[in-house]
Amino acid sequence: MTLNTVERQGVPIDEGTVLPEWIDVNEHMNVAYYVLAFDLAVDKLWQLFGIDERYIRDRRNSTFAVECHLTYQGEMNLGDPYVVAAQVLAYDEKRIHQIQHMYHAEKGYLAATGEWMNLHIDMDTRRVTPWPDEIRAGIGRFVAEQGDWPLASETGRKIQVRNPLFSVERY
Repeated sequence: MTLNTVERQGVPIDEGTVLPEWIDVNEHMNVAYYVLAFDLAVDKLWQLFGIDERYIRDRRNSTFAVECHLTYQGEMNLGDPYVVAAQVLAYDEKRIHQIQHMYHAEKGYLAATGEWMNLHIDMDTRRVTPWPDEIRAGIGRFVAEQGDWPLASETGRKIQVRNPLFSVERY
């Protein structure tokens, strides 16, 4: 498989290396560990907004992921270095929609994307609650500085078989 180097999209927020325990029987990074790498990068993004362990402990607020969609673009193998870049797509008083791009840090190709919808939660009531002013301001600062990238082609993708021989429902 030939992979082309692409121009990176998003603000770099995390980096890492594919670990031995992340390798599956197909001798590449297992799907579960892409989710882990993206989830760890979400934590780094939240820290930029002011959402950290102290915030969660003291304010009794956090976020819950309510939807996640991954796409796999190129294999990652044992020891491969990666960079995760984030782009906020939208946010409102209680929600944030963002996409992450995982790039091979040396070869430059796009390895995967993770698109997330998260809700801001009151941990005592376990209900959605508005962002406090300081967190909403942190998100706003990030958005103002993130750059002017186009909407990623992976955003909002529908999973489908284009010309199915069989489908439960025609889509």
